[in-house]
Amino acid sequence: MSKDINDSIDFIYRSGNEYASAKAEVTYLTEFLKSKRAILTKEALAKGSKSVAAAEIEALSHPEYITLLEGLRDATKTAEGLRWGITAAQARIDCWRSLEASNRRMDRVTM
Repeated sequence: MSKDINDSIDFIYRSGNEYASAKAEVTYLTEFLKSKRAILTKEALAKGSKSVAAAEIEALSHPEYITLLEGLRDATKTAEGLRWGITAAQARIDCWRSLEASNRRMDRVTM
């Protein structure tokens, strides 16, 4: 199990910056979607949409907006994959700690 623990620690160490970047991308895209929606709504109104509701429908169905949503989906998938990988590695370390503590207790009992 020792190698497994080292692999887990290495994974957490290597994944920290990658997770931070993925999380930053999710946050950026989430906020940029709001701006993009406003920009596309404004453009639709300038082109002659009859109401704000109609302009918003146009904005939400615009190919650029859909592309951003797809990017957000991919960024979320990456961030969540890393987050759960880190969580699993931490769980492996916690299990190892428990096993080691049990082994120490057993060693004391058998001496």
